[in-house]
Amino acid sequence: MTETDPRPPGRREARKQNRRDAIVAAARRSFLEDGYAATSMSGLLKTLGGSKATLWSYFRSKEELFGAVIADVTAAFRRQVQDELLAPGEIEVTLVNFCRSFMNKTAHPDAVAAWRLVVAESGRFPEVGRIFYQQAAGHIEGALAAYIGELIDAGRLRDEGATDMARVLIGMTAAQQNRRLWGVATAGAEEIDLLARRFVGYFLRLFALPSSTTPATPTSLSG
Repeated sequence: MTETDPRPPGRREARKQNRRDAIVAAARRSFLEDGYAATSMSGLLKTLGGSKATLWSYFRSKEELFGAVIADVTAAFRRQVQDELLAPGEIEVTLVNFCRSFMNKTAHPDAVAAWRLVVAESGRFPEVGRIFYQQAAGHIEGALAAYIGELIDAGRLRDEGATDMARVLIGMTAAQQNRRLWGVATAGAEEIDLLARRFVGYFLRLFALPSSTTPATPTSLSG
């Protein structure tokens, strides 16, 4: 094994990781099913067993544990978004894939439950909204803004502020999430594909320059 090869964790490290995973899994169920206010560290101890000192050695506060849960809920989606935006290809194709993924992933029951929790409880507990943005929404917005920034630098999109431009596209795709919160019927797979293409069409009509028809291969997103 070379110095650069990843070494498998020892037994002690593996046990610690397993314990942390168990805490996050129990907290995930509690937060998403019972809400933020109804979830407590002492309540989780009853589910998990063990001592308060052990639990607090992994997570120093309820807020920190909630952040770990949101990171866990959104981890796969954040990786997928990063991979899609890094892949070389036509601007339109890349953005359509982003919008399609966004609408599909936000339809997952855990994503819907997390969003309902944020909407319901961030008024009383401002940390809920702040943590959700830091661990989930901000990552997605930042990744898209970085991709758009590369296109601006390449002369393929007009510069109206990469973050603001990212928010325009995310705002359009988030409409389906709002319909779920309202209990209104949402789009199926075919309609999601049509909506993704429509939203990207609107976006490109707003911001595209003539050279934007050439393939875009961002280089700095992974840095």
